[in-house]
Amino acid sequence: MNLLKQYFQTSKILNFNLVERDKWVAKQASLIPVNNSILDVGAGSCPYREYFLHCDYKTQDFTPLSPEQLRGHSGYGKINYVCDATNIPIPDANFDAILCTEVLEHVPEPIKVIYEFSRILKPGGKLLLTAPLGSGIHQEPYHFYGGYTPYWYEKFLTEAGFSDIFIEPNGGFFKHYGQESIRFAQTTIPWKLNINIVLCLLWLPLWLFLLPWFTFILPITCHFLDNLDKNKGFTIGYHVTAIKKTA
Repeated sequence: MNLLKQYFQTSKILNFNLVERDKWVAKQASLIPVNNSILDVGAGSCPYREYFLHCDYKTQDFTPLSPEQLRGHSGYGKINYVCDATNIPIPDANFDAILCTEVLEHVPEPIKVIYEFSRILKPGGKLLLTAPLGSGIHQEPYHFYGGYTPYWYEKFLTEAGFSDIFIEPNGGFFKHYGQESIRFAQTTIPWKLNINIVLCLLWLPLWLFLLPWFTFILPITCHFLDNLDKNKGFTIGYHVTAIKKTA
């Protein structure tokens, strides 16, 4: 069971959202020069620390969550700045780069956070940003927004003093649909449903019959169909880079 769970978590097809995001962060990290300073905002369990071993890596988080709400269920990593993301006790123009992944939906004032990033980044500094467009409620009660569009990034990053904004969708409709297919199988496990024993026994054989379809066949098919989605308006989220203006 543990091996199966690990396979689902690391498979590019069956858990593309996390796997592709990790791959994107690793690529961006490799582009940051040695000894540059980077602040990981909302770092949580610090899963990206190892990607920035060549940098002066610092972390920030408000630290309100329980260990099981964090990635890896291992609790918070080493957090250098325990504070609100709108008011980080750092001098102006202090960091060469900022990383902020899957955090904006959890802060009450995300626009203020963007302006704070602009304040603490050096001119020419790089912002690495991801947030979901569509997701279920998670890390409650600290989940305040449903998703961020390219137009949100373009408007508020520009107003906050960023340029060279590049916005990349993390998959399209088909990949998103395939991932939700797996979620359907996980949320309809017969013995975990709040139903009586008779209904559970009736649902069990049908669930077992459909399980390969929902957990393997459909997600794999959707993975290869995703190239047909040119618009990607139903992407699960965006990967964003932006540069702090030098003027």
